[in-house]
Amino acid sequence: MPVSHTASDDANIHSGAATSAAHAASPNGFQLAVVTSTVYAEFHPDDAGLIDALRGHGIEPVACVWNDPAVDWTRFDAVLVRTTWDYFRHYDDFLAWYDQIETLGLPIANELPLLRWNSNKRYLLDLAALDVAIIPTVLARGDALADAVAAMSGREVVIKPTVSGGAWHTVRGRVGEAAFAEALAALPPELDYLVQPFMAEIVAEGEWSLMFFDGHYSHAVLKKPDAGDYRVQTDFGGSASLTEPDPAILAAARRALGAVAALGYRDQAYVRVDGVMTADGFRLMELEFIEPFLHFAAYPPAAEMFAAQLARRWPSVGESATLAAG
Repeated sequence: MPVSHTASDDANIHSGAATSAAHAASPNGFQLAVVTSTVYAEFHPDDAGLIDALRGHGIEPVACVWNDPAVDWTRFDAVLVRTTWDYFRHYDDFLAWYDQIETLGLPIANELPLLRWNSNKRYLLDLAALDVAIIPTVLARGDALADAVAAMSGREVVIKPTVSGGAWHTVRGRVGEAAFAEALAALPPELDYLVQPFMAEIVAEGEWSLMFFDGHYSHAVLKKPDAGDYRVQTDFGGSASLTEPDPAILAAARRALGAVAALGYRDQAYVRVDGVMTADGFRLMELEFIEPFLHFAAYPPAAEMFAAQLARRWPSVGESATLAAG
């Protein structure tokens, strides 16, 4: 797949690869904690190319479960968050782990202020305030969901927690139907939720995911749900195919990332931009700065692109390699 970007297009969100503070060089080579979870504790197969590419740059990746008390984070030179696919189930503990990494002064990609902001889907409303076209969204407390949807009678909607992933506690249905009311009543009332119209375009046309590294566009996939479903995740039978987006889709993704930069989060080591094309244009669904599946297997050159960027980001990589060789 051709990589379509220009320096001027990406300059507004590219903060310079070596802006992170250097960590002390390790005599055993540059040790990178690749953060996982009990959901997938080892390196994910889709990250295999990235792991090889990191080693090619003198970075030794080590899989570490984020909430494993046996992990000694002080032995690492930097941290890369990857498959923390249960953080939303242990949200307070996950935020406390962020605090621990911050206290230790470990360089981390992405940076902690961005990760914290991105961990709650309320960020979509921040972006909407900057004129980013999102799916129309209403925020509601769990115990007030019935009131929030009361004015949407007859409409098909999707409801998901503001802190969630993998369709966790996600409900789709038509307001006013008994089955939907029953599903709504079963949702945990203590959570906050996003209420959004169901986008039929996801079923008909698919959902776009565009990958960017250090502000530069890399590749995209078009994800489609299994027959009779609306969820595009592979856990539910969804599929993804390498597809080059139209210029309008790419431009919309760049505008969304530019808005993130305008909010103060200019350093964007990696991100996946998810959205759907509608009659009114591209609508942003989510920005994944924490633990996105980055589809390296679909486009292998992206692994080297990302690894090289990380090596530039942490200047002590070269120092550690020299110490280890000596």
